[in-house]
Amino acid sequence: MSARARLTLAELVLLAVLAVVFGFLYWALVQAWGALQLAMGPFGDLAQHVLIGGWMVAAPLATYIVRKPGAGVMAELAAAFVEVAFLGSPVGPMLLVVGLVQGVGAEAAFAATRYRRYGWGVFALSGVLAGLASTVLGVVRFGWLGQDWFAWRLGLQVLSGLVLCGLLARVLGDALARTGVLDNTALGRARRAAHPTPVPAAALAPAPAPVDGLLVGTSAHATGGDAAGRGGGTGDPADALDAAPGVGAP
Repeated sequence: MSARARLTLAELVLLAVLAVVFGFLYWALVQAWGALQLAMGPFGDLAQHVLIGGWMVAAPLATYIVRKPGAGVMAELAAAFVEVAFLGSPVGPMLLVVGLVQGVGAEAAFAATRYRRYGWGVFALSGVLAGLASTVLGVVRFGWLGQDWFAWRLGLQVLSGLVLCGLLARVLGDALARTGVLDNTALGRARRAAHPTPVPAAALAPAPAPVDGLLVGTSAHATGGDAAGRGGGTGDPADALDAAPGVGAP
């Protein structure tokens, strides 16, 4: 990995902050999952698939901000660690594997562009791939493939990944960038390059050229008359010197 592709200390700190924030948000989403499960009644088993994208949004958001390989996977994995270590997630250590798989799926879309493109289409693909990766993991862990609800699970996972993971990450990133808190990140620099600050016209106007010791547009007669009018003299430099306090003979 080249030196330019390595994460800096500032970027690692930023990813840690994102992990803590989204670790708490993911935990809150677990509480919402329980409420939605009850509200959906006999379809309650599908509630987790409706919300699954919200548990994966840290990966594309971190990739969007930092724009370096591994940033999304690291943020998603660290957020899962916060859930397990500090918030007592009921999934337990297995959540680290879930975070890893989902992070890889979400970041794969950006890796395919070599971390050079961040349009809406790339974010949409990121969410879809994250949803597919999560579905594959569910097939391995819970045997979804042979169950009656598999088509619903797959469709909801992909749709939720598209909206709550991919597209939402772009919306959140742009909203944060507009506040100025990301000015020193790759995202902030890219936005400044795309929308440079216009230079005021006054700053581009040439300075007046001196002519015979005077500025263009200023005559010696007008200068002398002005001095005489304000100083009460005749316009002679000697008069101005005499009028200045503390200057001249006592």
